[in-house]
Amino acid sequence: MFLSVLSAAGTDPDDTSTPKPPTFEDAQESAGNAASWVEQNWSTWLGIGLRIVLIVTVAVVLRILVRRAITKLIDRMNRTANAVDGTALGGLLVNAERRRQRSQAIGSVLRSVASFVILGTAALMVLGAFEINLAPLLASAGVAGVAIGFGARNLVTDFLSGVFMILEDQYGVGDTIDAGVASGEVIEVGLRVTKLRGENGEIWYVRNGEVKRIGNLSQGWSTAGVDVMVRPDEDLDRVKATLAQVGEDIAKDEPWNERLWGPVEVLGLDSVLLDSMVIRVSAKTMPGKSLGVERELRWRIKRAFDEAGIRIVGGLPLQPGEDAAAADPSAGTAPPSAYASTTSPQSLAASPIPPPPPHLSK
Repeated sequence: MFLSVLSAAGTDPDDTSTPKPPTFEDAQESAGNAASWVEQNWSTWLGIGLRIVLIVTVAVVLRILVRRAITKLIDRMNRTANAVDGTALGGLLVNAERRRQRSQAIGSVLRSVASFVILGTAALMVLGAFEINLAPLLASAGVAGVAIGFGARNLVTDFLSGVFMILEDQYGVGDTIDAGVASGEVIEVGLRVTKLRGENGEIWYVRNGEVKRIGNLSQGWSTAGVDVMVRPDEDLDRVKATLAQVGEDIAKDEPWNERLWGPVEVLGLDSVLLDSMVIRVSAKTMPGKSLGVERELRWRIKRAFDEAGIRIVGGLPLQPGEDAAAADPSAGTAPPSAYASTTSPQSLAASPIPPPPPHLSK
């Protein structure tokens, strides 16, 4: 356009002499050329602008709808879990704090992934609307992603492990777990780090990528086992009847009837020794309540045995006249030795040989 103006003015572009000022006709021609160029390309500009506006609008609306759908899905999950609240299973397996943290983590991950996919796709479409070659950009982004992945592979491993742990509900707040590197009660579940409260009150920060195996002691059900040691001369039928009565009584009392998920079973003799017999008692309980049930069983079994007169190993010693003869006072005295008498054959044989008479020694 500038060259056309110069040509119309009769000025050579290579001429170094002082240019002549453009006339009105030259300005009118330049304005006409510009208007013609705008008239030829305005439809293209309008089409690109409308396409960009449409792409951005659809992306924003889609992002809002997807995020709301994810939020409603998480809320519905929480309402479904609330339906079992108040029951023995729901109160333990789906506690409120665990539900809240798990739903927040899942919702945050899903919303972030949805926003990244939608907005990233919209940005690429906008660049494509400007007829920009996206191949070098995508190649550079791929190389940068690989470099970042190698540099922060531990962080990526921790994040992905945390996502799958939460989605699979491997453990939650309030569970007692054994993560290999540490064990204790879960107090917080994160996408990168899990916090555990140890037995001595310490807090363990365990990276999710370092956990190779997890033993959850609070899911499903637990087993309360008690070993009862009695004397080998006790009547087994009487012992079994006493233990069965203890099991029936504890199953009727509060709150043990809710913590027991099955009857107290007398499994039988676990071992028979010279001085004792071991009888195994077992019961299926709520997860995490086995220790309390075991302590209560031991308490009741000891009281029941005392009332029935059944002696356990390690109890009070037997009194004289109770299932045993009185102790002999001379039982601890050693028998007299044959060497105590100087005239006994044993003493004479052990005496030193006397020296010969003097006249015989010559």
